[in-house]
Amino acid sequence: MAARTRPPDDLPEGSLDALIDSSGIRRIHILAWRDLDDPEAGGSEIHAHEVARRWADAGLEVTFRTSHAAGHRTSTRRAGYRVVRRAGRYLVFPRAVAAEIFGTHGRRDALVEIWNGVPFFSPLWAANPRMVFLHHNHELLWPMVLSPGLARLGSFLERRIAPPCYQNTAIVTLSESSRASLINDLRLPDHGVHVVEPGIHPRFTPGGDRSPTPLVVAAGRLMPSKRFDTLIRTVAEARRSVPETRLEILGAGYADEDLSAVVAELGAESWATLRGHVDDEELVSAYRRAWVVASASASEGWGMTLTEAAACGTPAVATRIPGHEDAVEHGVSGLLADEDPQLAGHLVDLLADDDRRTTFGKAALARSSLYGWDRTATEAFRVLASMVPQGR
Repeated sequence: MAARTRPPDDLPEGSLDALIDSSGIRRIHILAWRDLDDPEAGGSEIHAHEVARRWADAGLEVTFRTSHAAGHRTSTRRAGYRVVRRAGRYLVFPRAVAAEIFGTHGRRDALVEIWNGVPFFSPLWAANPRMVFLHHNHELLWPMVLSPGLARLGSFLERRIAPPCYQNTAIVTLSESSRASLINDLRLPDHGVHVVEPGIHPRFTPGGDRSPTPLVVAAGRLMPSKRFDTLIRTVAEARRSVPETRLEILGAGYADEDLSAVVAELGAESWATLRGHVDDEELVSAYRRAWVVASASASEGWGMTLTEAAACGTPAVATRIPGHEDAVEHGVSGLLADEDPQLAGHLVDLLADDDRRTTFGKAALARSSLYGWDRTATEAFRVLASMVPQGR
């Protein structure tokens, strides 16, 4: 499970502390579109936070520059690193770049950019060492969240304008399937795209009792790309074979009214529940009670909710997309569907077969033990350190 990296021969293979000592990097600036405290924060923001806090714990000075989060201070400290929230969702790009060029946030030894659809184009204005977190290709997401004209513009920017600028920049993604997509679809050079899998918080463990009746749980931001509407219809179809099946969807987002309309349309109020945002304890409890965790998402860099549930001993049924293909081992820790009708069939297969579901749950739990945030932070820094110019 080592990161796909090509560090210099003299870079140590040891701990994060050893890597930091040998790299000469002491101050890191991270540029991100959205902050962890944003109401629509998701897996990308959790990933950035878990890495940043471990870098800070190891003694690095980390400054996280992002957009304004309503109800939160412009500048604060969180888990040992500095957070600067200025400008809105669109102006954060030019203003963050200007702040870096003029040194507004102080000196830096290295820069990390989080490319979340729209890049900061750091290769045009920042010298090495420099690294980019790019979780997945956003091609399918543009028409789901923007008007047709803006969607075409976003796609053109991501596929044609940005990639040539990043030919000599280290790119870190979350899975081998996402890596293949970035190389094939965005034409990023294969030698520059590295895989560092995400971690799992230790709070996700087996425990408690399963629901007495079949329960499907799904979690994530309520947005079109997650296709929770498709999942609701899928569970409605599965209930033809397993009538007592219930669905709980955990998370908040701007698609909640649309999903409520789907529930009403299907007359599903008795078996489909939109629980909204839940705290960490409730999330763990839901994963433990579930018979199956499910995702109909159209695009993921990994599938963190599937891995979190796996750490609770719960198998998955999900769409076969880059990211999910690595988070779930098909036929071992869960089932992946090539098309929507197959999702319902896979749900029925696991919900109706206690022995198979139990076997898959044990395999999911064993597989989840491979992932930890400490390893993620260390291997990501190893890629960044490999970008330090020789003789610096």
